[in-house]
Formats: sequence, structure tokens, C-alpha cells
Amino acid sequence: MHSRTVFFISDGTGITAETFGNAILAQFEFKPRHVRLPFIDTVDKAHQVVRQVNHVAELEGRRPIVFTTLVNVEILQVIEDGCRGMLLDMFGTFVRPLEIELGMKSNHRVGRFSDVSKSKEYHDRIEAINFSLAHDDGQSNRDLEQADVILVGVSRSGKTPTSLYLAMQHGLKAANYPLIPDDFERQQLPAALAAHRKKIFGLTIQPERLAEIRNERRPNSRYAALANCRMEVAEAEAMMRRAGIRWLSTTTKSIEEIATTILQEIRPERLEY
Repeated sequence: MHSRTVFFISDGTGITAETFGNAILAQFEFKPRHVRLPFIDTVDKAHQVVRQVNHVAELEGRRPIVFTTLVNVEILQVIEDGCRGMLLDMFGTFVRPLEIELGMKSNHRVGRFSDVSKSKEYHDRIEAINFSLAHDDGQSNRDLEQADVILVGVSRSGKTPTSLYLAMQHGLKAANYPLIPDDFERQQLPAALAAHRKKIFGLTIQPERLAEIRNERRPNSRYAALANCRMEVAEAEAMMRRAGIRWLSTTTKSIEEIATTILQEIRPERLEY
């Protein structure tokens, strides 16, 4: 049962408000109900928001928490005047003090995606996503010279979500290859990767956690058996050590943490914007 309702209100997608708000809420031990209200770009919509927030306040008997990233001052004023929630205006908190410090006005652009589709960065990100999808789970050996990073590891160690995150968030062309029993018998990395060793980064995982994940997919199978998971992880780690490949354990790390570690090792310049 949730203990509080949190609204994320924006005249764009609401992703910025939700991402920033969730980062703050993560500091507190409670489970709120999340309500994202995107594209609040008219005064009429703002009044509807006020009614929705105030209705929740009456039902729950406590103030909802309201994060906003509203550029339009008139729309924001409606919410500030009528909303009975705890209002946290991110642009008011950060943008206006920066205007004073920098001695200039912000462009007051609604949403960070308003003209992004015309940019080279957006095009590159779409290309990276397509590349990562085409090279997921060893599907293709073509064009590996274009890869920014090649992830290797046993099945279900986190390669696919990490590859897609690197592509979507950082525009990296990320391929990934599973290490399988045939590779362990040969005691060598897949032959297609030999020429790209400098781009390879390994992912490993604790066997107990791997068995849990695999059992969700194939319960009571040899694939998910703890003994098999222990064997595969041990062989994969030994192979990566022999090959001199950088690697990390994904057991207790989020996708964001894994991706950031890889960026620090492979493409540190991507951490600068």
C-alpha cells in the first residue's frame, strides 16, 4: 500500500521531472504512488491538474508531493495558486538562479526533445540503437569494426540491457556475445572477436543470482541448475583473465552503474557533455 502520491508535471514528456524527482525520493524509505502528467501546455490543462491533485489531497488526507518542470510562467502560476500539494518547481529552483549567475536568460524551451530529431546526436543515437539490436546475443559478426564496445559474458549476466542502455543513453554502438560451453571447451573467446579485443568488456555474476534469474526463464532445467551456473561463471571468468579482458560483476549493480563503469574504461570522453 502506497503511503503518499507523487505527481510529476511537465509541459514536455515529464521524463526530466520524474528522473530528478525519483533521485530525490530514493533518499527516503517509503513507496509512493507515481503519477506522471506530461504535455501540460495550456492553462485549461493546468486547471485540470489542480483539480486532480486537490482531489487526491482530499482522499488521502495529506498533501501530495508535486514535482514540476513547467517553462510557461502562466501555466505554472495556475498550479502555484490552486494546488494543495507540496510544490517543488525544479526550474524555479535551478534555472532562475542560474540566469542571475550567468547574466543571461534561458531559452525557455519546452522539453528537451522539441528539436532533437534534427540533430546529429539524435541521428547517431538511432544508429547506435539499430546497431546494438542487430548485434544482440551474437546475432551478427558483420561490421564489428564499427562497435564502440563488445560485451561478453554468460547468458543472463546483463549484456542485452546494458548494450541497449549504452546505445539509447550514450549513443554507443554496443555489440554483445554470450560465452557458451563450446567456447569453454576451446578455452578461447569466439573467433569473430579476436580482432577486436581492445573493445571487449566482460560481465560476470554470482552463480547463485544467475541460477535465480535463469530459473525464472527455464525452471528446473540444467541451464538454470546452480552447479551448471557455477561451472559457466568460473569458466567465463578464467577465460577473461587469460585474455586480459576488463570485467566486472553485475550482481549488485544497476544498469546505470554498469554502463558508467564501462564508459570510464572504454570511452571516458562520453562522460563529458
